[in-house]
Amino acid sequence: MSWFDDIRGRESAKSTLIGPDDALPGREQKMPVPTAHYVNGHTLVPPFPAGTQTVVVGMGCFWGAEKEFWQLPGVYTTAAGYAGGYTPNPTYEETCSGRTGHTEVVLVVFDPAVIGYEQILAHFWENHDPTQGMRQGNDQGSQYRSAVFTTSAQQEEIAHASAVTFGARLAEAGYGAVTTEIGPLREFFYAEDYHQQYLAKNPGGYCPVHATGVSCPVGLLRQDEVPAQTSVLPPAE
Repeated sequence: MSWFDDIRGRESAKSTLIGPDDALPGREQKMPVPTAHYVNGHTLVPPFPAGTQTVVVGMGCFWGAEKEFWQLPGVYTTAAGYAGGYTPNPTYEETCSGRTGHTEVVLVVFDPAVIGYEQILAHFWENHDPTQGMRQGNDQGSQYRSAVFTTSAQQEEIAHASAVTFGARLAEAGYGAVTTEIGPLREFFYAEDYHQQYLAKNPGGYCPVHATGVSCPVGLLRQDEVPAQTSVLPPAE
């Protein structure tokens, strides 16, 4: 086997979702993170203020994704982390190996009186390419897959509806089917301290933009306004 075939084989393995029996064991110790958000000073960990809601999204490298949300009015706090897999309290290196099942995600805590969940979703859809499967641009692997991990049945229903609506817009623009994973959040694991609000600490850091340029009208996200069938991938078992 040539060195090229070896690299290609490893990249292919990282782009295949593993099952729980093949996941790394992880650890019981939680990742230590700062108590305060580097940008706005709000708490990074629960409990969050009464009335706020949370959702966890994956849209490629979490450095740029987190910045997209902490800038929005009504977003109380954000945090980089890992979700969707099986390994408890994984490290960044373990997640990048493809052997945790996790994808890089951002925890978004928002005040629905200021910014609605549908607006959060619209920002999510518009700021990455949800048709790329196990990658975003040159970032390849299951840790870069698009995902929405919900914290209520209503959130999940709205997320699926928005995926169908935005998927139709993408198809009109010549894109393929939406590959975003949508399902209930099992658990959110915080990423290491240095990943939190990375681009605020490192303004010149890596920040790829994979937006499609297709707009997602918030008013079209209701279930009764979209087709009954969906091309969105089912939640992971």
